[in-house]
Formats: sequence, structure tokens, C-alpha cells
Amino acid sequence: MTAVGSAGIIGAGIAGLGVAILLAEAGVPVDVIETTAAVGALGSGVTLQGNALRVLRRLGVWEGIAQAGYAFDSVGLRTPDGALLTEMPDARLGGPDLPATVGIYRPDLARLLLDRAVELGAKVRTDVRPVSLEQDDRGVDLGCSDGTRARYDLVVGADGVRSWTRDALGVPLRTDPVGMGIWRAFAKRPASVTRTDLCYGGAAYIAGYCPTGEDTLYAYLVEDARNRSTLSPDERLATMRGLAEHYHGAWDEIRENLTDPSRVHYTWFEWHLVDGPWHRGRTVLIGDAAHCCPPTMAQGAAQALEDALVLADLLTTRDTLDEDLWSAFTARRFDRARTVVEGSVQMCRWLRAGEQGDLPGLLGRVHSLLVEEP
Repeated sequence: MTAVGSAGIIGAGIAGLGVAILLAEAGVPVDVIETTAAVGALGSGVTLQGNALRVLRRLGVWEGIAQAGYAFDSVGLRTPDGALLTEMPDARLGGPDLPATVGIYRPDLARLLLDRAVELGAKVRTDVRPVSLEQDDRGVDLGCSDGTRARYDLVVGADGVRSWTRDALGVPLRTDPVGMGIWRAFAKRPASVTRTDLCYGGAAYIAGYCPTGEDTLYAYLVEDARNRSTLSPDERLATMRGLAEHYHGAWDEIRENLTDPSRVHYTWFEWHLVDGPWHRGRTVLIGDAAHCCPPTMAQGAAQALEDALVLADLLTTRDTLDEDLWSAFTARRFDRARTVVEGSVQMCRWLRAGEQGDLPGLLGRVHSLLVEEP
């Protein structure tokens, strides 16, 4: 017996497909709608820490991720000229039988999750937008741009930072910038890059890279937030290459491999957290729709996956969708997500102010929480 007999999921990102997999596995009919024409078609790389890998193993996609991605167990700190300052073991947040970190091309991760969801029976429709949401004590009526209308026991809003679902529910929330922007690029991996190396300082706040496969990586440079929307693709590429000129070592080869303008992206760091219950009636927000943070702790994907895991666990182990279930969901997710969001924002504030801060203490507190099951 499950708490719901059907579910509609808005958004086929990491959170949406994660909960779709677990509900479908339990025999719950699941419909997923996605506004883009192709799931996960865009993006560079994503860093998956151990607590994310723990959930992905539960989703049944770990073997595919291990094959497609690149695993490593340490992180290096370097100077702008490429000299190694120190190499540190990374925390194995998923337990001793999983790597500390895996880097993977984001579209590859999306493909693995989508294939698994479809394999288990979830129905996924792309290029479809939600247009209406009406609910009562017994269910939710969801209307879509393709003219379909369906009724579900539960609707999950996993539709990202600019969530349509959140607006439709009237949940008050302000998304704030932290004053930093990030250049990201997907490129060929030099043989010398076998883990994430970071440089704090120099022309950028952070210069880093993460291997994502046998011969690929994604590289990133964090600067003061600027309006880069008027730049052409070629100008974006030239701007990132120009900023990368200030970094050496592996960066010299990475910079030479930055040749495809379509592989370069620029976004601002933002954050928000829905303060209070993430549900209204029979509709619930998860992932970036409920909380988002700068990638300074590399926990965005992990927190979305943990949302999916906890929600599905409660829905498939309880008989009734009631306030006791929602209270349990809040108890297991809110403080954990808040700790990550606040810690990620604090790291940005220290960087912008030129302060070192108690980074080891902050990371120690967060990691001691995340090593525990959500």
C-alpha cells in the first residue's frame, strides 16, 4: 500500500526523474512533463559528491554513472601559476564503498535517469508546459499546453529555480543573487587532470576544473556578477579564454582546448529557500523549486536527489497522504537543506570580502551532517 495511487511530476531534471524512478518502482503510475524539447540536452558538467552517489545507487543507475563519469577521492589547491599548494583527501559522504566524488557530463546523467524512469514504466512527455493546477482534498487537476488534463493524487513541482508550480501555488519567495557569476565550459581533458583542483584568488575568485570522463572535463571561473547577456557566443568564448589567461599549469592546455562557443555558459550565483512547509495541499516542491544555492559546496544535485529519495520513501511506506507525512518530510529535509544553502552562501560572502573565514570548521559541520542518511 502506498500513500498515493498516481503522481504527476512537473520537471524532468534530477529531482523530478529521481522521484519518478522510485514511485514507478513501487508500482505508482507516474506522468512526467518537461517544458524543453529534449531532457538534459544542455549543460556542461556536474560534480556528484558521495551523498548524491548514495541516492543514485538506490535509483539503480550507479553502474552507468561509474562507467560514464570520472571518480576521484581528493582535491587539490593550487596557485594561479599552477603550483600545487596541497592535496587533501575528500570526504566520502556516501560511505567507504563509494568514491568521494564523481564528475560527469550533465546530459549523460540526464540520459541515465530518463532511461531508468522509462524502463520502470514512468511516462515522460517533453515540450509540454503546465498551464493550470486546481486541487481539492482528494486530488489535483493538472492542465497542460498540449490540451491534456489529468487528475492525480499528488503533483510534484520539480521545475527549477523559476518554478511555475511555486508561482501557481502562491508560495512567497525571493531569489537573491550573491554578486558572483560563473563561466563554465566543457572541453577535452588534459592527462594531468585527474581530480578537482581549485585556485582561490588571482583574476577570478575561483578557478577550477573537474574531470567528467575518459577524455573530458568541465572548467569554471568565478568573477563578479556582470551582465554578459549581450555577448555573442564567440565573444563569450573569447571572454572566458581571456580570464583563463591568468591561470597556468593544466589551465594552459585547457585554455587551448576551449574552441567551441556552444560549450561555454555564463550564469549568476543565486540562492533561495522556501521557509516553512514545501507543500500546499496535495502539491509539493522539491529540488531547486524549494531551495537553491551557489555551487561552492557542490551540493545542488545531491540535495535535489535527497529530496526525491525522502519524498518517495514516505509516499511508498505510508498509507495516507496526511499532515503526519508532510511533517515527517519537513523534519527530514528542511534543516539539512538550509544548512547547505546557508553554508554555500557564507563561502561566497567570505570570498567577496577577501576573508578566509573558518572554512574547515564550516565544511566539517556540513559534512558531519551529510554523511548521515537523509
